[in-house]
Amino acid sequence: MRTISGFLLDVDGVLHIDGEPIPGAVQAVLELRARGIPFVLLTNTTIRTRRQLGALLRELGFPVADDEIVTAGAATAAYLRAHYPGEPCYLLVDGDVQEEFAGIPLVEDDSATVVVFGGAGPVYSYDRLNRAFRLLLRGAHFVAMHRNLVWDRRDGPALDTGAFLLGLEAALGRQAHLVGKPSPDFFRAGLERLGLPPERVAVVGDSLAADILPARRLGMTGVLVQTGRFRPNDLELGRPDALLPSIAELPSWLSRAS
Repeated sequence: MRTISGFLLDVDGVLHIDGEPIPGAVQAVLELRARGIPFVLLTNTTIRTRRQLGALLRELGFPVADDEIVTAGAATAAYLRAHYPGEPCYLLVDGDVQEEFAGIPLVEDDSATVVVFGGAGPVYSYDRLNRAFRLLLRGAHFVAMHRNLVWDRRDGPALDTGAFLLGLEAALGRQAHLVGKPSPDFFRAGLERLGLPPERVAVVGDSLAADILPARRLGMTGVLVQTGRFRPNDLELGRPDALLPSIAELPSWLSRAS
């Protein structure tokens, strides 16, 4: 077994579900902190800014600093600044993430040359989706923060961005550029923040397709937890390096692996 010196941790479905901590998750992260093991939270969350997410997690008891969080929303804003500087953007996202997009012109009319899809919710009305479709037909750049099909809420599973993207992509005949997981660049951003080579890092996630397999392709160890989005038939896609009931078992697994 490799020596694991740091972690990239998923958030939704791994640390909490809709603001309710996974049993034992807070204690597991506290144990990592006590052992001096660095970690970065790598999340497709788009409904909160890093500051908002950090505040929520600290309120739940997790010892997390804002600069230890990499979100798909913040990564998308950085991507737009690098690739489409100054271009007007039509943004569909459920949540208040405007501060991550500071300096990027956000418009609600036909002047948009970039269309960005974030987390799904009430903002995904027929009228707004159809406006996005027409902008894309005219040649606007097509960007997605993530492609998650489903997200877990306290009241049960809900459709997410990927379900809508599939229909739009079929109608348009082209695909969105993906910024968040499972994009390799998103994992590389987490590694850069962590400051460790991939062979010394383990990714902990609840999705084999979005978390574990892309991490392993980059040379990281993949630890799959059976909470959140995990379903037993997911294992038909491949095998993780470790399969744990939840993140609560992570400190024990790390002790055995060391």
